[in-house]
Amino acid sequence: MSQHRRKDPLVWGVILIVIGAIFFLENFDIRIWDTLWKLWPVILIVWGGLKLYNGLQEKKENREGETPGPGPQAKP
Repeated sequence: MSQHRRKDPLVWGVILIVIGAIFFLENFDIRIWDTLWKLWPVILIVWGGLKLYNGLQEKKENREGETPGPGPQAKP
């Protein structure tokens, strides 16, 4: 669970940088909003794919971290 807390600030930092870059480009009359308006579904698809990939990786790591027990033991 602590891994999620470390990733969240990174994600928000990237989001803020991207939004700032968009506004910066708009100040120089570079029309980025038109392109983003057409491509916003791709952003959602990539974001969902990354969430799915990370979830599968965590599940795989949890399985690898488990040590199999000795199994059922016969009672004497």
